[in-house]
Amino acid sequence: MLGCLGGVRVRCWLTLASGLVECLCFAGVVFGWASLMFVLKGEGYFSNLCVNATGPNGTHYTDCSGQDERFSLVFTIASFMNNFFTLPNGFLFDRFGTMAARLLGISLYTTGTLLIGFSHSETSLLLFPSLSFIAVGGILLLVTNMQVGNLFGAHRSTIITLYNGAFDSSSIIFLIVKVLSEGGISLHYSFFFLSSCSVILLMRTFFLMPKKHIPYPLPEGYTYGMKCAKTRAHITELLRKEENKGPMRGAGETEANNFLPMSGQQAPQTASFRNSVLSWFFLWHLVWLSVMQLRHYLFIGTLNPMLIRLTAGDPVLVSRYTNAFAFTQLCGVLCAPWNGMIMDRHKGRKRAPGETEEEADLRSAVLSLFLTALQCLLFSICASTPVLPLQYLSFALQVLNRSFLYGGNAAFISIAFPASHFGKLYGLIMALSAVVSLLQYACFSLVKGVFDGDPLYINVALTILSLCAFIHPFYIYIHCRRLANQRRSFTEQLANGGSSSSVKGEAPQDAVDSS
Repeated sequence: MLGCLGGVRVRCWLTLASGLVECLCFAGVVFGWASLMFVLKGEGYFSNLCVNATGPNGTHYTDCSGQDERFSLVFTIASFMNNFFTLPNGFLFDRFGTMAARLLGISLYTTGTLLIGFSHSETSLLLFPSLSFIAVGGILLLVTNMQVGNLFGAHRSTIITLYNGAFDSSSIIFLIVKVLSEGGISLHYSFFFLSSCSVILLMRTFFLMPKKHIPYPLPEGYTYGMKCAKTRAHITELLRKEENKGPMRGAGETEANNFLPMSGQQAPQTASFRNSVLSWFFLWHLVWLSVMQLRHYLFIGTLNPMLIRLTAGDPVLVSRYTNAFAFTQLCGVLCAPWNGMIMDRHKGRKRAPGETEEEADLRSAVLSLFLTALQCLLFSICASTPVLPLQYLSFALQVLNRSFLYGGNAAFISIAFPASHFGKLYGLIMALSAVVSLLQYACFSLVKGVFDGDPLYINVALTILSLCAFIHPFYIYIHCRRLANQRRSFTEQLANGGSSSSVKGEAPQDAVDSS
């Protein structure tokens, strides 16, 4: 645990623990939308969209499909903003550092909670900006916290996935709001309390987080925080001298860096942002994330109407299943580290001759990517089956898959691409996947209009679409096999007496072609 020595060790562990609590309580609360929507309906938000209707047998009933559609639109926009604004936020984080990004995130989060606190049924439209502000502010808190994994190098991926799991589990906060509302505590008081918690977030920003970034690999004696100015100046001088010697390689260079032994050659240059974006790694990772994220967003956004349909409108059953869904979300923080341990399982083991740390990281990522795609397929099959008790299994698979999905996404970007581009690449891939996630509203409209409220055909189509996620792990597997064969061939030529210059130009070109 380089850099966490002496008195700084306590600071590192406090940063880790407080960051976990922060992600668990604030970062991803927007995904507890199903619980909050239940409360908002009871408070009469968008109730003007409910109309009296007559059924086929002449019975009269209240049709609230317009209300459901408006709530779905609120969540669609918020989830889009959550991902799309990760792009400018990533540039902000890379350019201006941790403190600037966190202050913006805390401001947005506080504004969003205050807007809901002051809203009521007559000002239902305030839900659009408020939920979006909470979503964007929350993702900024997550992005700035993921660098904490750099303090614990051997467990870096595990900590990144742990924080993403806490992000998923934070949806439990809106369940607590629901339970408190049922116990007589006003929705508005709950959100005023959440707004006041921003003081804690500010204190952590100033005392337990760096002003700029936590580097990786971690320099000897690295420290951070408000009282570390002299030491930080010394570290900055060491980093400046190191940069004069040559570029520092991050935790994961891109495949353009070849992942090959470079015997007798100069160290490869860090791949540019443009080359990273135009690589096959980035494209297939985008497909992997987008198709699974769309499946999850549609499930969360339409959970309440689906439960109403499967329970024949029984409010007691709807509330019971909504609570069950929210409780399972809490398990995200427990499931996510499994993925990190899968990706870190090679740490400390002896690597194959000539195998680089980056190639070992990539090879370990294959199993994680494959398991995540498999979980999504199983979850989609269960969610597509119109059997009410089976939805308990859907809830369990959904939270397991979400924790693997977002933790694996961040960990893979940190592995496969240069650390200097992490914020920008993470933001770009989330922004592009957000554009794809807008299809959830089109799917909801199709279910409501063309399919008369029956989501079966849309669910089957999304299940088939989720098969595209398997392309990514298979591509990485083939890529690692190709590199291993090239490395083996390279080693055999050297063992047979061939000079390094005779193969100097071959292996790197093959690796570039493979990317």
